[in-house]
Amino acid sequence: MQMRGVAKLDARGHNVLKGEMSLIGPRPYMPNERSKIGNNIDIILAVKPGITGLWQVSGRNDLDFASRVALDVWYVRNWSVWKDIVILIKTVQVVLEKKGVS
Repeated sequence: MQMRGVAKLDARGHNVLKGEMSLIGPRPYMPNERSKIGNNIDIILAVKPGITGLWQVSGRNDLDFASRVALDVWYVRNWSVWKDIVILIKTVQVVLEKKGVS
């Protein structure tokens, strides 16, 4: 992992400890992307953003924006501890294999 990546992880880890982010959940959206989320914005914003999430382990940059939103909505509506454990394990695999990184 590059030092830049370590610094980002440290900052996000701090945000998790402060309660501003979750370890797993929909990744934060940029302010200019929120209008593109459409009617699903209330569902996605009902939970804290995560350091990693379903989008990260499902193709990330290989998916279009609508697919990302659909994955986030599905995650929020179908949340479980078991699914979070699976996402966490898959995150480690994706990071090690560098999948979906442009």
